[in-house]
Amino acid sequence: MKPIALVFSAAIALAPATAIVQAQERLNDTQLIETLNVLDQSKSIDVAALRRQAVDSVAANRGPDASLREPLSQELDNLSQFTVEIQFRTGSAVIRPASFRTVGVIADSLLHPTLREYKFLIVGHTDAVGDRKSNLTLSQKRADAVRDALVTTFGIAPARIVSVGLGEEQLQNRKNPDAAANRRVQIVNVGRFR
Repeated sequence: MKPIALVFSAAIALAPATAIVQAQERLNDTQLIETLNVLDQSKSIDVAALRRQAVDSVAANRGPDASLREPLSQELDNLSQFTVEIQFRTGSAVIRPASFRTVGVIADSLLHPTLREYKFLIVGHTDAVGDRKSNLTLSQKRADAVRDALVTTFGIAPARIVSVGLGEEQLQNRKNPDAAANRRVQIVNVGRFR
């Protein structure tokens, strides 16, 4: 997979509107805290089922034309998005040093007293360039890399963060499956931690 930029989307149910941060320098923890502090208790996401759906979809070659494929989870598509950029080395899950400030801002947000009681799901996505199975694996590795950085480098409790990769099975821009907007990671507030 050739792209190096991965879009990071913080998705929360009931958040006001989609916000996109054009430059990493403008991202601040206040923006993330306000967005991540909204929780719709009537919705829940079964992470194991979502992971199985993605694996089964790839194995069954569900809809070889990515532009015609329906998303795996309507719940994820219906969540409001906060988008910033996280860069990885080409075809790998190694976060580029320039993106550690962004991951640090995310960590600061998750450590804020307002968010300390919540658990978060990190969902990795790719575009449709390359092999579907490889994209699924890469998306999981990238979601895990963000999770691992939050846990090991920034001290977020491991029990508060779960990760899953969906590859190209949940495209944001289905009309253009190869678009950069499809390369993203979402953080979803999945409820109380304790």
